[in-house]
Amino acid sequence: MVLNRRIEYFCVGALAAAVLLLEGALTRFLAVAQFYHFAFLVVSLALLGFGASGSLLSLFPHWYSKNSDPAGQENLGRLLTVSGVGFAASVGLLFFTVNLLPFDSYSITWDRRQILYFILYYLVLTIPFIFAGMGIGGVLSNRADESNVVYAVNLLGSAIGILLALLVMQFSGVPGALLASSLIGLSSGIVCYKAQRKLFRYLFLGILGLGFVALGLLTWVNLGGRTDIFITISPYKGLAYAQRIPGSENLFGKWNAISRLDVIAQASTRVMPGLSYAYTETPPMQNGMALDADNLQPITQVHPDEFEAAEYLPESFGFQIKPMARVLVIDPGAGLGILQALAGGASQVTGVVNNPLILEAVADTASETDPYKHQYVKSVIETSRVFLGSKGESYDIIFVPLIAPYRPVASGAYSLAETYTLTVEAFTDVLLRLSEDGVFVVTRWLQTPPSEEIRAMATVIEALARLNIESPGEKIVAYRSIQTMTILVKPSGWIESELNALREFADSRRFDLIWAPDIKPEELNRYNRMAEPVYYQEISDLLIVSDRDEYYAEHSFAVQPATDDHPFFFHFFKWTQTPQIMATLGRVWQPFGGSGYFVLLALLILVSGFSVILIVLPVVIKNRTPLDALNPTGSEHNKSTPASRWRVFVYFGSIGLAFLFIEIPLIQKGILFFGHPIYAFTIVVITILLFSSIGSAISDKDWLPKRWAFILLVGLAVITPILIILFQQFALSMPVELRIILFVIGLAPLGLLMGMPFPLGLNWLERSRTKQTPWAWAVNGCASVIAAVLAAILSLSYGFTLVFILGAFFYGIAGIVAMDFWGKRTPVSGLL
Repeated sequence: MVLNRRIEYFCVGALAAAVLLLEGALTRFLAVAQFYHFAFLVVSLALLGFGASGSLLSLFPHWYSKNSDPAGQENLGRLLTVSGVGFAASVGLLFFTVNLLPFDSYSITWDRRQILYFILYYLVLTIPFIFAGMGIGGVLSNRADESNVVYAVNLLGSAIGILLALLVMQFSGVPGALLASSLIGLSSGIVCYKAQRKLFRYLFLGILGLGFVALGLLTWVNLGGRTDIFITISPYKGLAYAQRIPGSENLFGKWNAISRLDVIAQASTRVMPGLSYAYTETPPMQNGMALDADNLQPITQVHPDEFEAAEYLPESFGFQIKPMARVLVIDPGAGLGILQALAGGASQVTGVVNNPLILEAVADTASETDPYKHQYVKSVIETSRVFLGSKGESYDIIFVPLIAPYRPVASGAYSLAETYTLTVEAFTDVLLRLSEDGVFVVTRWLQTPPSEEIRAMATVIEALARLNIESPGEKIVAYRSIQTMTILVKPSGWIESELNALREFADSRRFDLIWAPDIKPEELNRYNRMAEPVYYQEISDLLIVSDRDEYYAEHSFAVQPATDDHPFFFHFFKWTQTPQIMATLGRVWQPFGGSGYFVLLALLILVSGFSVILIVLPVVIKNRTPLDALNPTGSEHNKSTPASRWRVFVYFGSIGLAFLFIEIPLIQKGILFFGHPIYAFTIVVITILLFSSIGSAISDKDWLPKRWAFILLVGLAVITPILIILFQQFALSMPVELRIILFVIGLAPLGLLMGMPFPLGLNWLERSRTKQTPWAWAVNGCASVIAAVLAAILSLSYGFTLVFILGAFFYGIAGIVAMDFWGKRTPVSGLL
C-alpha cells in the first residue's frame, strides 16, 4: 500500500500521542509499584527508545526508503504497521514484566541478581518506545522535503497524548491508561496494514474493539471506588505490609489522575506520631489509608469529644495555650490533625487538602466520624502554597501535622520528592498568616544522627530572618517524644506564664525539652534518656552560631533549609558520606546515605553506556563515517570532514541536552503552581509541545533570521528562572484558571523557539543530501536521555536555576557550532 501524507501524519501523531500517554501512565505506575524516585526512569526510557530507533534506522535504511521509490513506500507502510502493532504488544509485555519480575530496589546493594533484574526491567520498559521511535523516525527520514511539518505533527500528537493521560487516569486509572496507549498505537498500525490481508485486519480490529470494551469496564469499576490495584507493589510499602495482616479487609480502592488511594481495615493500624507513653488507655480504632500504596495514614474512628488520646499528642500544647482558636491545618491527610484541633477546643478549623479523593475515601469508610463533615470544619481543596499565598483571614494556630511515616535518613527513598510545604518560602507564608499572637506548630521525626529535625528548625530560623524577626531563640520552643520533635513558633515572643505551662505539659506527658528561651541544663534529657543531649546541642549551636552557612557545611548531613529553588527537604546526602557508603556496601541492608541519589547515579551510568553504544554502533557496523555522503555526486567541495562530523554530533547532542535541561526544571517548578507532579507535567509539557510544534512548522520561514532565533532562545532560557520567581510572588493568590493562562502565555515564546533547532538541523542535513537523518535522530535521543537523568541530579545538588543556565549554555553551543559549520562547510545558504 502506497501511503499518502495524511496517513503518514496520522501515524506519526497517533504514535506520538501513544508514547506520551504511556509516559504519563508509567510515571504513576512506577511510583505505585516501587517508589517515587523510579518515576524519573520514565523520561529516560522514552528518549533511550527513540535513540535506539534512530540507530536501527541508520543500520537498515531500506526499512523506510525514500519518497521517489514506490517500493520504498511499501517498506514505510510495513514499518509503520510493525511500529504500531509492536508498540501495542510491548505495552502488554512491560505490564507483566513489572508485575512479575522479582526486582527489589532495597536489596540491590547486597543481592547482585537485582542489578541484572534492574537492567532487564529497564530494557523491557524501553521496547515500546523503540517501536514508536522507528515509526516516527522513519517518516521523518522519508519526508526529506517537509521534515519540519512531520516534526510539528509529532509534537502536536505528543501534546494530545499528555492531555489524554490526565483524562484517562482520572477515570480509568493507570491500568486504563496503559490499555488506552496500546490501543492508540495499535490503531496507527491498522491504518497502515495492507488491505488485501483482510483476515489479519479483522483480527486487529477485533482486538481494538475488545480493548475499548475492557477500557470501559475499568472505568466503570474504578468510579465505583472498589477497584483492585492491578499492580504488584514493593513488599516494603505500607499497603503491602497491611495486606499481610490476617483478617485485613480492603474497604476502598480508587484511582484518579494524581494518585491511587486505598483504605484497609483490621490491619492493626496504630498511627499517632509522638503519642506520650504516659497515655495508658486503649487508642481508638483506626483504618489505614494508603496513598500510592504507601504512607499509611490513620482514619480514626472516634468523635472529637471522645478523643482522649489527643491530649497526649505533642501538638496539644498549642491548643492548650490557645483555647477557642481559629486553626488552619495544612495537608491533614486522613484527618488526624483535624481531630486534634477539634478535641483541643478549636472554634473553627480549616483543612487544606490537595487531593479530593481523600475526602471521598474518608466519607465512604468513616461516615459517622468523618472529621471533615464536622460543623466547625471547613474543607478547602487546594494546594497549601496557593492557599497560604492568597489573601484571607489570619489564624491563631497554623498546624502542619506529621502525616508521612517514619523513614530512616539512610534510606533516601524520598530524597527526590519535591516538597514545597517544607521550604523557607512556605514557612514564611505561614508566619504571615498568623494572627498577632498566633502560634505555628510543626512536628517532624527524630533521626539518628540528627538531620530531618535540624533542617526543620533551620527552615524556621531562616523564615523568621526573612521577615526581619530578630532573636529567633526567643520565638521558638521545641520538645521531643521518643520518636518526634515538635517545634512551636510564636513571632510575638513567649511570655513567662506560657513557658511555665510548657514545663508542666512536658513533665506530665514525659516529653523532653530541647529548646526554650530560658532553658536550663538540668531540664534536658530527663525522660527519654540518651547518652548525650545531642538534639539540644545541635539546635543550640544552630541558634547561636554567627555563620549558619559554616554550620551547614560542617554538618555530616545536608541540613541547610530547603527553598523553592531547591525543594528537596528529604535529600540529606553529602559526598563526604561516600567512604562510609562504600565501606558498608553489600554488608548491610541499607547503606549509610541516600539511596535515591545513588539510584540516579547508577541510572546515569547505565543510560550513558547505552547511549554511547547506540551512537557508535551504526558507524562501527557500516565501517564508515556517519556523514559520509554530504554530496552523493562525489564533489570534493561538499565532502564531509572529521571536523564537520563532530560539529553535527555536537549540534544534535547539544539541543538534546538543552531541551531537557529546560523542560525538566520547568516541570519541577510547575509543581509549586499546580500542586502535583502530574498536573505540572501536563500543563508544562503540553505548553512546550504545542508551541514547539508551531515553532517547528514555521522554522522554514524567513520572518525571523535563524541567528536571532538562537540568540533569543538563549536569552529566554537565562531569564526564565527570574521570571518564574517574579511570577510566583503574585500568581499563587490567583484562581487556578488564571494561573494556567498566565503560565502558558509566559512559556509560549520559549516553547516556540525550542521547537526550531531540531527541524533546522534536519533542514541542513536534507539540503546537504545526507542520508544520516536517522543517526541525527539517535544522537538527539541519546543526548536527551542523559539530560533527563543529569537534570534530576543537578537539581538535587545545586537547584533549578543552574540547570536552566546549562540549558541556555547548550543552546548557545548549538548555535555557535551551526553558525560556523553551515557558514563554511557547505554551499547551502541558510540555517544561520
